[in-house]
Amino acid sequence: MLDIVALIACILIAFSIGSNDTSNAFGISIGAGIITFKRALYLLGVFVFIGVILQGRNVMKTVGKDLVALSLEVLSVALLISAVTIIVSNWKKLPVSSHQAIIGSLVGSALSFGYDVHIDTLTKIVESWIISPIGSIFLAMLVYKIMEKIFRKIPVFKVEMILRLLILLNGVIIAYNTGANELATALGPIVYYGILTPIQASMIGSALLWFGAFLLSGRVVETVGKGITSLDAFSGFCAQFSAGICVLIFTTIGMPVSTTYCIIGGVLGVGMLKGVKTIRFSLLRKMVVSWIMTPLSTFAICYAIAKALPYI
Repeated sequence: MLDIVALIACILIAFSIGSNDTSNAFGISIGAGIITFKRALYLLGVFVFIGVILQGRNVMKTVGKDLVALSLEVLSVALLISAVTIIVSNWKKLPVSSHQAIIGSLVGSALSFGYDVHIDTLTKIVESWIISPIGSIFLAMLVYKIMEKIFRKIPVFKVEMILRLLILLNGVIIAYNTGANELATALGPIVYYGILTPIQASMIGSALLWFGAFLLSGRVVETVGKGITSLDAFSGFCAQFSAGICVLIFTTIGMPVSTTYCIIGGVLGVGMLKGVKTIRFSLLRKMVVSWIMTPLSTFAICYAIAKALPYI
């Protein structure tokens, strides 16, 4: 019975990631008027599946094997709380890191049920959460300066065409990362506990992610694409490229990092170059609070629920 609960919870998370992460891959493209929402959905589905098949095993192993000792109780509580957290945050139009929700839930649930938590792995994950968005900020600023010099030497009518192609390519890279990192984080526990094979999990997870994107992701696209700072096509390229490269690097070494916050880091880096006055700090503060509170709150909730279950 509990294995069914864990599987349903994982399906809900895949659906929730889709509702939140079309904005990660194509929110800036949509915000800058490069691609329609409908076409972005098609690209998302294809490259999410390619990503989870080709590189998803790295992050699956970190989350499903190296982080905590798993049981059906740990899986059921952790994945259900993660799914609820992501869905509610998306409904409130605030980007949230599914990684942080899942990691916080797994650690809280495992500790409460008395299972081992591997502190060295947890430390590496938290360090990657800090380094990745900061790296995206500085990479975006560097890319902005370099590309600005390059584009000055190219005729204006060619620049626009090149930018459109580059931004679409960036969206494809981030969609790939969404499968290889974001979706892999959700699938890792059920794969390494043996509920599904990697291929089964990848196919089901990719399908549910796409369906979630189709139904709900439009609410978050506006926040990421236009909410933090005003984006033109060139700024959108620099922000997305930096985020895509940062996430791809961490995916290669098996670290579950947030595409959402790398995108935000890239947008912030570009905004700082364009002028601090262009940045909407009120929204940025809310996102920083979410970055801190998501893992802490899911940890606390899962710990409390796991402690209360024997008395229910």
